Amino acid sequence: MTTVYNPRIVTSDMQRASLRVGRVRNSLLIVLVLLLAAFSLATDWTTPEAQLAGKIAAVTGPGAVALDISNRSSLGQADADAVMRGLRGQLEAVGLRFVAAEQAAATIKVTLSENLQSYVWVAEIHQAAGESSVVMVSIARAGGMAATPEGASIAIHKGLLWTQAERILDVAVMDGNPTHMAVLDANQVAVYRLQGSQWQPEEFLPIVHLRPWPRDLRGRLVLRKDHLLDAYLPGIFCRTATSSPIALNCSESDDPWPLGTEQSNLNAFFAPVRNYFTGALAPGIGKQKAAPAFYSAAALPRENYWLWLFAGVDGQVHLLDGITDQEKKTAWGSDIASVHNPCGTDWAILTDSPGDGQNENLRAFDVADRELLAAGQPMQFSGPISALWAEANGNNAIAVARNRETGDYEAFRLSFTCGQ
Repeated sequence: MTTVYNPRIVTSDMQRASLRVGRVRNSLLIVLVLLLAAFSLATDWTTPEAQLAGKIAAVTGPGAVALDISNRSSLGQADADAVMRGLRGQLEAVGLRFVAAEQAAATIKVTLSENLQSYVWVAEIHQAAGESSVVMVSIARAGGMAATPEGASIAIHKGLLWTQAERILDVAVMDGNPTHMAVLDANQVAVYRLQGSQWQPEEFLPIVHLRPWPRDLRGRLVLRKDHLLDAYLPGIFCRTATSSPIALNCSESDDPWPLGTEQSNLNAFFAPVRNYFTGALAPGIGKQKAAPAFYSAAALPRENYWLWLFAGVDGQVHLLDGITDQEKKTAWGSDIASVHNPCGTDWAILTDSPGDGQNENLRAFDVADRELLAAGQPMQFSGPISALWAEANGNNAIAVARNRETGDYEAFRLSFTCGQ
């Protein structure tokens, strides 16, 4: 039997050169295809830039304007910078030129904002004659928002402050030597002094009111620098005297209640015969003077503005930034507060949520690009949470829950550390 081998393929120099050229050509084609794919994934902002520029020019006409553009959306820095450059170019193309505010016939403030479905660009135009106009365009999000990693783990620690059968509306701790505590309920503000590890009674300040309280009573204590404290209840405002002995002066009032912490200045009007805020705000959040009716609110500082979250009576969480109202469906309860995030320089949201059917949980959330990210494990309470307020400095919070076994109300002081 004769063995037959396949003959070696003899390749000439010309053939080898041709093969090398073919490989290079194929590599270049692959690179070109990848580049074209990358360019096709990039968002083209030209059309909305031209639309907004056209709407602005229709109000101002050609001429000298002062322009300010800020980004309050989740757009990355590169995209935001591209939009700003493109919008400036489009405005120049329709006859506008940019000058200092004192030389301008109109000032234009453009805000790059968003809601769940679209990017929303808003232009506020103020002209020399005192006229003001607002124009806007919206751009649908392509493919939704990118996935965001989970927030850093925040551990919640609770220390029992006080227990009583009467419903506790709020508690204020006055750190010092000695430490004092004020407890607000439907009848009084009770002041206690910490002696050793026990709270000793010091003052009982009655709350005088003529009208009956609503069924689901709520209240708020706010410590002051020029006097001890203020107490807010539905239709009633109480203030301690500035001189000794301590006295509590109460009167009927429809003044708004302060929200948030000492860093954020916002007040809201409480419905005197209900258990929620009407939505009217003072002084407001930017251009927004009202929010949907809500149970509680929390503020998050951003670089150039404050983002406020409202736990609405409609079951939604509303995010207001001074321009837009973005709604989110959550499994949160009606109580929210903002506290310092121990895992960084940002702030976190603290909120109640359903537990195992008998108890209730408290949990911290990060808010990154307006996405709500659970941060750490929930803290369980032995009953429903009836009040949640951040302390003035934002480092601690007060939570009140009703113990299902005893029926008593328990007030806790909450602190936070960065978990693993």
